[in-house]
Amino acid sequence: MRIGHAGELRTDPGTLRELHARHAAAIPFENLDAFLGEPVALDAASLERKLLTPGRGGWCFEQNLYFSHVLEAIGFEVTRLAARVRWNVPADVTTARSHMLLLVSIGGERYIADVGFGGLTLTAPLRLEPDIEQATPHEPHRLLLEDGKYALQAKIAGEWQTLYVFDLTPQETADYEVSNWYLCNHPQSQFVRGLICARAAPDKRHALRNNRYAVHTPDGRTERLVIADVAELRRVLRDEFGISVPRSALFEEKAAAMIAAHP
Repeated sequence: MRIGHAGELRTDPGTLRELHARHAAAIPFENLDAFLGEPVALDAASLERKLLTPGRGGWCFEQNLYFSHVLEAIGFEVTRLAARVRWNVPADVTTARSHMLLLVSIGGERYIADVGFGGLTLTAPLRLEPDIEQATPHEPHRLLLEDGKYALQAKIAGEWQTLYVFDLTPQETADYEVSNWYLCNHPQSQFVRGLICARAAPDKRHALRNNRYAVHTPDGRTERLVIADVAELRRVLRDEFGISVPRSALFEEKAAAMIAAHP
């Protein structure tokens, strides 16, 4: 198994926590396909082939759909949900339901699981219980509830920041296909226009936006690097994110143009 879990698989909170943390640490968030103009497939066979291959990762629909298949195979009760992203979005802007997350029910208790929210991906499931601070291996989180809608918040630099808003309406894969196609093809999509990668290591978070690489540690420190050439970009992707970029003229061209646009 790519995530390195060797213990017994039970339908209990401990197993869910273990799988959640290991997935977030081992399988990076990345948008290489959209950046290179390639399609992103959401069928089960494509997800398994891509996410179980060392050197690749995926974005929220890929990560959470695959994670939901794994959980269901073990015997967990899983409901697929959708959210409106609020992180780095102005208060007066309404976003589409372009993010996927999971509701996992275990013996009458309900948990939110999400292994695909980029640089702030959850590293532990959260009890679906509003107004309490919940610890994770990284930032504390909490859920707020108003008019049937939950807001997921993370405490960042001592302040609560809203990541996204969701309700408990079940979604089908067909619902995700629309947003998946838009994010993969629309010329204004951030995933088409640039490179975005993230990985939640046990003691830090790795984040890459275009040629800006950052390492965030739980004590609030951040180390930053501006990547100056394609060779260094390849090294950072390989060594820090576990992403092996195939040798291609298209990647060389697009990566060089992206670096030149962000001196």
